[in-house]
Amino acid sequence: MKINKSFFKYKSKIHFCGSPEGVDILAVLNMSSILPSRPILYVTTGDKRLAIAWDTLKAFAPDITVLDFPAWDCLPYDRVSPNPELTGRRLNTLFKLNHRLENNAQTQVIILTTVNAILQKVPSRNQFKNSIFELKERQNINLESLSRFLSDNGYRRTGTVREAGEFAYRGGIIDIFPSGAAMPVRLDLFGNEIEEIRRFDPLDQRSLDSVNSIALQPVREYLLDKNSISRFRKGYREKFGNITNDPLYEAVSEGKAIAGIEHWVPIINEDMASLLDYLPNAVLAFENQCQTAISARHELINDFYEARQSFFNVSGPSKKEADRSQIYRPLPPNYLYFMESAWEKLLQEFSSCWFTPFKVPEPIKSIEYDHVIDLGGALGYEFSSIRQSQNNLNKNNEHSISLLESVLKYVKDEQVKGQKIAIACHTTGSRERVVTLLKEHRGSNFVYLENWSEFLALSSGSIGLFVLGLERGFRSENTTLISEQDIFGERIVQTKKKRRSDTFLTDTSELVIGDFVVHIEHGIGSYEGLETVNAGDAPHDCLCISYADGDKLFVPVENIEILSRYGSTDSGAVKDKLGGSGWQARKARVKKRLEKMAEKLISIAAERTLQSGRKLVAEDTMYEEFCAKFPYSETEDQMGAIDDTVADLAGDKPMDRLICGDVGFGKTEIALRASFAAVMAGGQVAIVAPTTLLARQHYQTFCERFHGYPVKIAQLSRMVSAKEAKDIKEGLENNSVDIVIGTHALLGKSIKFKDLALLVIDEEQRFGVSHKERLKEIRSNVHVLTLTATPIPRTLQLALSGVKEMSIIASPPIDRLAVRTFILPFDPLIVREAILRERFRGGQIFYVCPRIVDMEGVENQLRQLVPDLKIAIAHGQMKSSALESIMTDFYDGKSDLLISTQIVESGLDIPSANTLFVHRADRFGLAQLYQLRGRIGRSKQRAYCYLTIPAEGNLTETASKRLEVMQSLDSLGAGFKLASHDLDIRGAGNLLGDEQSGHIREVGVELYQNMLEDAVANARLGKPNSEEKSWSPQINIGSPVLIPENYVKDLDARLNLYRRLANLNDTNEVEGFAAELIDRFGKLPEEVDNLLEVVKIKQMCKKSGISKLEAGPKGLVITFYKDNFSNPAGLINLIQEEPGRIVLRPDHRLIMRNDWKREKTKLRGTKNFVYRILELAIPA
Repeated sequence: MKINKSFFKYKSKIHFCGSPEGVDILAVLNMSSILPSRPILYVTTGDKRLAIAWDTLKAFAPDITVLDFPAWDCLPYDRVSPNPELTGRRLNTLFKLNHRLENNAQTQVIILTTVNAILQKVPSRNQFKNSIFELKERQNINLESLSRFLSDNGYRRTGTVREAGEFAYRGGIIDIFPSGAAMPVRLDLFGNEIEEIRRFDPLDQRSLDSVNSIALQPVREYLLDKNSISRFRKGYREKFGNITNDPLYEAVSEGKAIAGIEHWVPIINEDMASLLDYLPNAVLAFENQCQTAISARHELINDFYEARQSFFNVSGPSKKEADRSQIYRPLPPNYLYFMESAWEKLLQEFSSCWFTPFKVPEPIKSIEYDHVIDLGGALGYEFSSIRQSQNNLNKNNEHSISLLESVLKYVKDEQVKGQKIAIACHTTGSRERVVTLLKEHRGSNFVYLENWSEFLALSSGSIGLFVLGLERGFRSENTTLISEQDIFGERIVQTKKKRRSDTFLTDTSELVIGDFVVHIEHGIGSYEGLETVNAGDAPHDCLCISYADGDKLFVPVENIEILSRYGSTDSGAVKDKLGGSGWQARKARVKKRLEKMAEKLISIAAERTLQSGRKLVAEDTMYEEFCAKFPYSETEDQMGAIDDTVADLAGDKPMDRLICGDVGFGKTEIALRASFAAVMAGGQVAIVAPTTLLARQHYQTFCERFHGYPVKIAQLSRMVSAKEAKDIKEGLENNSVDIVIGTHALLGKSIKFKDLALLVIDEEQRFGVSHKERLKEIRSNVHVLTLTATPIPRTLQLALSGVKEMSIIASPPIDRLAVRTFILPFDPLIVREAILRERFRGGQIFYVCPRIVDMEGVENQLRQLVPDLKIAIAHGQMKSSALESIMTDFYDGKSDLLISTQIVESGLDIPSANTLFVHRADRFGLAQLYQLRGRIGRSKQRAYCYLTIPAEGNLTETASKRLEVMQSLDSLGAGFKLASHDLDIRGAGNLLGDEQSGHIREVGVELYQNMLEDAVANARLGKPNSEEKSWSPQINIGSPVLIPENYVKDLDARLNLYRRLANLNDTNEVEGFAAELIDRFGKLPEEVDNLLEVVKIKQMCKKSGISKLEAGPKGLVITFYKDNFSNPAGLINLIQEEPGRIVLRPDHRLIMRNDWKREKTKLRGTKNFVYRILELAIPA
């Protein structure tokens, strides 16, 4: 591809035709190579196209500098601010372009942006003067100047730095997450001198590598100082007249940056500019459909402006004080955006290229463009016709050409024509998969490509492979690129991203004052906070737990593991009496029942292993091809569950596996692959679902995936006629029906199977007792796969390992787009626009209310806002048949919006529903909000979640923290863990029988799980009365043992460190923890050193069987757990070695006399002696 350099000598408008996706990127690279000193600005229609262009550029020319400039991810005239991470990327690019101009750089650079971004005004170059704060090693810094820079430029001070734009001070250590940086940095100071600058991982807070310098840049596209506040006040009054009762005006006047302030940036900043002001000599390149997108954007901006104007004119000034949050005074569009005439004028100053994949007729060539160039590209061959032709296959057709054989034949034909061939795979994993499949069909000579030059140098007969997310392939000159999607159909796999969820979960699982906790010995109490207690004249951090009658118990922080969460504060728990017998009796009762339950589970498992099962194995190549039709990338959990299931089917005993995972986590795919294996092995499959709607959904999914295979699938529910039902029953008896999907009707006595091999049960816990009995009859020697969306905690999974085969899918599909979450007061315009946007793209909307009484008011508001909206209402007080009918209609698209209570929290997978409103979100728990948000974002569309809060009402601290976490959480990461953590909200299901929930209420969620785990382990070993392991040694050494407040100021962070410390298992882990503390907070104080030593001693005490240890200046006293020691003979030998110094008293306490004059000596001596005891307890 050769483009003439002379075309760009003048400000020409050039039309590149014959340039489908991929060819346009090659043209951009060609322009960049012939015009190395001129930046190329490539404009895409949206964020998704920008990401594909970025990947394509990096795959074809990894060495060229590429910058991206994304648009804000909020609507015009919105009430919310753009995502800080996006703002960081935008500013980072502006700084780099500004630096390039200042230094007159002539190197190649390609900038990627979108239509929305190029039409929006940006801060001028003047604003970035003196807005960089550079930090270098060995530099003396003025801490006051640094603090002022951080606060003026939008950085937020926090306890722990995890997000871009945050900073934290901890004595001689400062953590900062610079805007636009990939990782935060840690400044280690000696006085005012920077000793070292280290990058660190925001997940675990551990340092990574050192850097010599770092440049801090602003977090926001505006500066909020005295001058800008004064400028804003003046501009706002000039534009809107005398201002009274305006929340925005009041907030900015006080120097507060409230949500959505960016939409008034033009009157905050001194002046505004265009992105093109940073690229004075650029060549602009616009992808196909950009002109249409520009027109649509201008129309949208005008619509939003007019809507804001009309809303304010009609209701704004007359609003009462309580509704002042409705006030929104929009700036005219030309303040914020380049509208039609301004855009045309701007465009005339640059050379511009416009791409289209189509050929342009001759007459058009000279009308609109200065030059029209045919790049000779075309869309690649798409194998859909081959896939379609496979529908005609039947069991006797043994000579049909498979899809992959067709691909190899096409490759060979193209190579004969002199074309070089490559396949673009979405990920390295899918590249390996494609190579494996093609090799099975005698494909060979595969070459992994790193750039386009390697492709051009490819030898004839070789097949190149790119890792590249192109949706369609293309032909250009002597090259042909086939995309993975061309071969297999729709593929939307994306690269797995690193998740940040665990860190946020650590924060949200902290104990909050007022939480109910369970002490292993004393029962249910209320957590009252962290207090420093003087024990033996030494300060000691303890957790204060209050019990009935106002009694208090202080638990040393090193023994924090003997406490477990009971549940949420409103879970109806009653405090136990400290020292009373009620708790021990209740715990013993539950333990006894659990032992019986464990024995029963073990006996069931033993019986199953004695039965012989039928082996169901599909032919490898066909199975691989069936798997390849799955349009997503399997998660690690899902792949593990698939492997387990396939191995069970190929085993000697009947499978009985339970798959746990939320709706949309990929359970159905496991059932599909198991069914494929069963049918290809000649057996029949029955799939039972609890509702007609769910059965219908499964039926559609199975028909779609088995399309083209010689498999007959039937649906048996009340949706089919009596004649159809009769035919299906006959088909099951004579084996003409391979797979049947239905409700409990499938369990009727009249249903007979000729050769049932696999039974799949969806949501087993929703079937009645009689249905379960019938299932047990069918199960005798049939493979059974049970699917459930009930969250099962990982501890429960451990408890049941070896008893019931269980696979947990804890992570949702990694190819989904993250759900964009907004927290804002109810705003009629935002609600209206979000509804209209979702309808415009053919989607549906959930509107969830916390109470039934709220629903009527919400419905009336929505009907006023969008009169033609089809609204349905659903809540738990309706009859089940009416509820199912409403949900069926919503699933079928007969209604646009569903107003409901939280019954939508678990249930149907509705990919078309991608907008969710939660009314009064502050009234929902964290797990509930997460589960609700999980209802949307199930397709490749971007999903939007609006959490509305009261306009003027103050949120509680807990509700505020919940909502912040919801907005911060990567929505693709941790819903399952959240659901497990807040188990008390939803209950644990009834996998072990109906009485389980009663047991949980008696002893709390976490303790119940631990007791069940112990009971099952003991039953498996044949020791039903084994000693419980949940005791904790008490250590008192008379030394200060705590993390001082002046070392770690944040209380939540301190408590989190204590919890982590209690869970460490050996000395190596303690040392690693110590290194982390030094890294994060600086040199260890003596009290923390003591704490770490006490934890090491405690670990040895637990292994030795020492329940209590008291050390003083004259020696120590040891009490063994239940007055018992595992090696009495060894203990007697120890006493005889040092008679008089080591003594065993009549009350079974062991005395070791010594004269320790210093604290350090006492600690070391105690540790050495306990180690001697440990060696006796665990002989070599």
